[in-house]
Amino acid sequence: MTDRKPDFGGLRVAALESRRADDLTRMIEKHGGVAFVSPSMREVPIEPNRDAIDFAYKVMTGQIGVVILMTGVGFRHLLRATEKHLDNQKFLDSLSDIVTVCRGPKPVAAMKEVGLKPTHRVPEPNTWRELLTTLDQNVSLVNQNVGLQEYGVTNTSLIAGLEARGATVFPVRPYAWDFPEDQTLLRQNVRALASGQRDVVMFTSAHQAVNLLRCAEEMKLVNELRQGLKRMVVASIGPTTSQMLEESEIRVDLEPEHPKMGHLVVDTARRAGEIHTNRHTIQMMPIHDELPMNAAETTGPAWQQSLFLKACRGEPTERTPIWLMRQAGRYMAEYREVRAKTSFLDLCKNPQLCSEVMCTAVDKLGVDAAIIFSDLLPILEPLGFDLEFVKGDGPVIHNPIRGGAQVDRVKELDEPGSLQFVYDTVRQTRADMPDEIPVIGFSGSPFTLASYAIEGGGSRAYTNTKQLMYTDPGAWNALMSRLSRAIVLYLNEQIAAGANCVQLFDSWVGCLSTNDYKQFVLPHMRHIFEGVDPSVPVINFGTGNPMLLPLMRGDRRTVVGVDWRIDLDAAWKMIGADRPVQGNLEPAVLLGTPELIKERAAMVLQQAGGRPGHIFNLGHGVFQQTPVENVIALVEMVKELSAV
Repeated sequence: MTDRKPDFGGLRVAALESRRADDLTRMIEKHGGVAFVSPSMREVPIEPNRDAIDFAYKVMTGQIGVVILMTGVGFRHLLRATEKHLDNQKFLDSLSDIVTVCRGPKPVAAMKEVGLKPTHRVPEPNTWRELLTTLDQNVSLVNQNVGLQEYGVTNTSLIAGLEARGATVFPVRPYAWDFPEDQTLLRQNVRALASGQRDVVMFTSAHQAVNLLRCAEEMKLVNELRQGLKRMVVASIGPTTSQMLEESEIRVDLEPEHPKMGHLVVDTARRAGEIHTNRHTIQMMPIHDELPMNAAETTGPAWQQSLFLKACRGEPTERTPIWLMRQAGRYMAEYREVRAKTSFLDLCKNPQLCSEVMCTAVDKLGVDAAIIFSDLLPILEPLGFDLEFVKGDGPVIHNPIRGGAQVDRVKELDEPGSLQFVYDTVRQTRADMPDEIPVIGFSGSPFTLASYAIEGGGSRAYTNTKQLMYTDPGAWNALMSRLSRAIVLYLNEQIAAGANCVQLFDSWVGCLSTNDYKQFVLPHMRHIFEGVDPSVPVINFGTGNPMLLPLMRGDRRTVVGVDWRIDLDAAWKMIGADRPVQGNLEPAVLLGTPELIKERAAMVLQQAGGRPGHIFNLGHGVFQQTPVENVIALVEMVKELSAV
């Protein structure tokens, strides 16, 4: 609809611009909008800035080897904060001798003003994701002290990503964002947004969102503001602002192709009317009270509009989609026939057979998605582990890690092509599967893979794993970082080969407490979510400890997999209503009578309550002893019971 005339058509437009408030007001009114522009923030120098002085001293004395500059104005404030206390020329000379990374053109220009040139420049759209990618491609952060010039509030995702790569981060904030001296117009906009008296809101910088929420908190209107924002059109000037809005759990409806104020106004004027009309039409539909924050209109291949991917996006579906973990396995006669002729590992390395096995299962069961036939552990082979699947014992690692010193022998996945058979399996399965059936790729999560690598096989107490984790956290983080980087490459290659969704399996993570998960696992999971192609959903599935569920929310495109140890409604409440969920019938129920299966399936669906964003699955994989007719019956029951 790019040929539509840019016209707000009388919509009430709130904007939070400070420096160019008058210009923004004129542009909104020129394009038929009723403008409500309020300054939302101002830069405030921190004086005296002891942290900035200490930061510069660390650079000058060689204690920091990499410096990341996030903004041009921040670099200028940093120099002003230190010039009265240190030899600024010596500071600049020290910067020229180490690795400097600029997030976009503005810090590059600020460095140029004082005769410096950065070592690396982050490409557009200049978000922290591109920053981490630039570092991955050019700088090893293992055991590095990294100086980070921040702005506004701390970007916890960026710091977690740096730490997951082995860095020790020294943040410095040269200036702070505060409210404007006169908050009258800002408070008027907060009240109007909270009460539904605005139709559109435009954000021209990331920290406008922060101050908007801070102001609403002071006014005790946070919940009302969030509900109001769900009902209106939210426009962001560019990727960095969109990222901050999404991290603040504010849905972004549109973003211009070029991150300029004029483009923002024109694009919003062109598209806001249709979005506003559609949103209010959907809100009046009797089936659901509101459209989830991450719902999105999509077009493209048939699988993109499948029930499964709609549910992954949190969109309403005419019935609940269903697929099953381990839906192609030993409980099926067709699979046993294939396995009689080849070993399990050889089967995993045969893309044609893997596709055949999965296509047979999907056709026989009538499920709504296909997960590639593979295993969690082949990724460990190119990392240097001797893997064997022993009959009766399962997977065995013949050279497990036994102590921190042995972590150094774990290789990087420098050549992702060493797992080409997996990508070929994705490609073959996608080609053989009906267009309307999405294909799911997968990987083990870093904790589960690390546990296999350390224990050498299955375990009940994970004593070797926990001993390394507790006694040598440096070695533990080095191992987890290496595994996380491998997983990102592995999943992105699967996505490039045709996977429409990917799932992370954390089969053993339930042995951890919430505190241990936060300290030893969560930073590495964040690195994975940062690195995996954002165009596909990620299902984050763990077992064993339901208290971990709130920590498994991932990012905005994450579906949280729920195992069978907790009722689905309780799990969804812990996770948060803004995330889709998958689960969670007890697999052993499929060993029971048809009456029991129907009763328990109905119970799971009742707990889901008909809310958008539920994918029916088992709380773990299908048991080998399960009668195949029971699995077929379950799929048919879910389709029948969940039909609107």
